[in-house]
Amino acid sequence: MSDLGDWFRSIPLITRCWFAGSIAVPLIGKLGLVSPVYLFLWPDAFINRFQIWRPITATFFFPVGPGTGFLYLVNLYFLYQYSSRLETGAFDGRPADYMFMLLFNWICIVITGLAMDMQLLMIPLIMSVLYVWAQLNRDMIVSFWFGTRFKACYLPWVILGFNYIIGGSVINELIGNLVGHLYFFLMFKYPMDLGGRNFLSTPQFLYRWLPNRRGGVSGFGVPPASMRRAAEEQRGGGRHNWGQGFRLGDQ
Repeated sequence: MSDLGDWFRSIPLITRCWFAGSIAVPLIGKLGLVSPVYLFLWPDAFINRFQIWRPITATFFFPVGPGTGFLYLVNLYFLYQYSSRLETGAFDGRPADYMFMLLFNWICIVITGLAMDMQLLMIPLIMSVLYVWAQLNRDMIVSFWFGTRFKACYLPWVILGFNYIIGGSVINELIGNLVGHLYFFLMFKYPMDLGGRNFLSTPQFLYRWLPNRRGGVSGFGVPPASMRRAAEEQRGGGRHNWGQGFRLGDQ
């Protein structure tokens, strides 16, 4: 148990909280401590009956059972892997910026979920984070099941197909990829590569709550060179350690 506790404490803070919530809330529903009907995102209950907790619980909840357990565990693994890699890589030492990315993606997914009557938001949010990681490491060669190797930029679409095989739906994964692309385009591609306006910036209250720090864990993400140059110019030519790339399967 001490090894398990040490491993859990080694997970970056934001990923640790997200990972723990994604285990605790499904467990609460599975044990019947809270009826699962109160954990789904239902537009009528959220809008008309003011059950404002539903977008939050729907982000953490997943109905675990004989037909869904494997899909749940696979996506829990993706959450741990790619959220950790982003938090300790491209966002190393900048927890407020990483939290802002999660909040932006989550708000977009909640709005989409209400419009499309989506009841569960766990997989879309995980896929949005995985998509951002894949774009920041798009030329890295990654390995998937059975030794399949391809560039990281294709990983979200490979996982979309993989989840379709084991889960029977692609809507959640597709929405996650689209939201991740929206964040990546507005935060990196449009202002840095295309010279457009920067529409996204982290609110100051997040910096007060999660101040920047130095000396974080060396990480798992390397933004494209044009993005690194633009980021350095915005900081007056200073350099920032984006971290080293990390290949799938290297432990």
